[in-house]
Amino acid sequence: MLYPLRPLLICGLAATLVVQSPVALAQARASKPATPPAAPAAEAPAAQGRCNEDDAGLSRMGRDMTALDTNSADPRAALQSLVDLTLSRSKGLGAVRLLADAARSDIEETRALGMPTASLNIGVNGIHQSLGSVGAARAQVGATLSAGMPVWDAGRIAKLTDWRKELAEVAAQGQRSAEEQLSLTVVTTALDRSRYVLQGQVYAQYVRKMACLVDALEIITKADRGRASELVQAQKSLQQADLSLEQTMSALRQTEVRMKRLVGEPLPPAIGMSAALSVLPDLEQMKSDILLGADVAQAEAQARSQRNFAESVIAGQKPTVNVTGSASALYRTGALPGEARSTDVGAGVSVTIPILQPGAQAQANAAVQRYRATVMQRDETIEAKRYRLLEMNEMGSSALDRARRIVEILRNSDRVRASTLQQWQQLGRRSLFDVMGAESDYYSMRIAHVNALFDAQQIAAMMWSMGRGVVTPLR
Repeated sequence: MLYPLRPLLICGLAATLVVQSPVALAQARASKPATPPAAPAAEAPAAQGRCNEDDAGLSRMGRDMTALDTNSADPRAALQSLVDLTLSRSKGLGAVRLLADAARSDIEETRALGMPTASLNIGVNGIHQSLGSVGAARAQVGATLSAGMPVWDAGRIAKLTDWRKELAEVAAQGQRSAEEQLSLTVVTTALDRSRYVLQGQVYAQYVRKMACLVDALEIITKADRGRASELVQAQKSLQQADLSLEQTMSALRQTEVRMKRLVGEPLPPAIGMSAALSVLPDLEQMKSDILLGADVAQAEAQARSQRNFAESVIAGQKPTVNVTGSASALYRTGALPGEARSTDVGAGVSVTIPILQPGAQAQANAAVQRYRATVMQRDETIEAKRYRLLEMNEMGSSALDRARRIVEILRNSDRVRASTLQQWQQLGRRSLFDVMGAESDYYSMRIAHVNALFDAQQIAAMMWSMGRGVVTPLR
């Protein structure tokens, strides 16, 4: 009873179960304008509405699928634009820039310690003197000008100035590190968005195929109730595919929320596959490039600053020589002639020699130990990055190898699904469950291929960020 109806099923499946090229996994599907639906024929099958969704903006569940559109422009330029926009909008990065400016101002403050200083003190006093029963009120006005300048301090001020310079370098490298972290964050987030867009495109195709299969089986089941179990199984597969699509769309929306936090609204279309990040950087070159990283430069500047501070502490415990000078003038009212005005002028050299400083040695030891600690931290940073680089290189190589292997598996999977469909349609040697299993395996491998490609791209971006920066390959 089923055989007269089998041509109907063959027509429905032939229109939907089309062989998909594995190359389409790495291509972004350009948006297509929705065409107005034609007037339905008198005997049009129910499958027509759900089998033609490839050209529609809404899914069979009323879901807006325009979020799966991608940008056909150069992915490198799109990523550079996202990075520039993120760096210009970040308030956290603006705070880091202000701290770097403050550190540069500290240099001028410390350098000024070695320059001459002068101060002027002016005093006005009222005096009441009494001698026996005779009293008199007098006024006294005085002014003192004093100046001084360090002549020799065992290099303390110079070391303090160098210490401030290195702290300014630490702040500058901190700014560079913050910029690099922001750049890496927006690049990986954009790649995650593209990952979910491609996954959504694959799941949307899977949903359409299962929907067409369900519609074709509904026609057959009306004539042959014995095939009802196959219809139920197909409906179950359709629900599972639609659930996977909805989960992917939810992950896409969450990723877009994170992107809006970085680049603002509205978001540009998702980018396609970036060839610049599809190849891992040279490992030997990256081993030397990690020394150019902002975190390594920051650790080195921190170590140098602690060394200069330790030397300034030791120099502060040595004798110092200063040049001083002062001039004062005093005017008294009611004084005897010749005593109303007086002036004093003096200049000299002062030498300060520390004799007893109980905590001086402990202070110097603490400064030296802090310097040694920063040196060890710097070495630890470099060593950790080297091993992290090796780990990331292995992960990236594995992802690329996985992508290549999946392509071969996809070819075989495509042959299996085509053969299974043919055997089921023409010879009846396969059940519908075999057909749906072959379709499920094929689309699962396509999702795995998408994940492998984007895993490799994100790993390449992280490897570049460990050296000269993630924007280097984008240029």
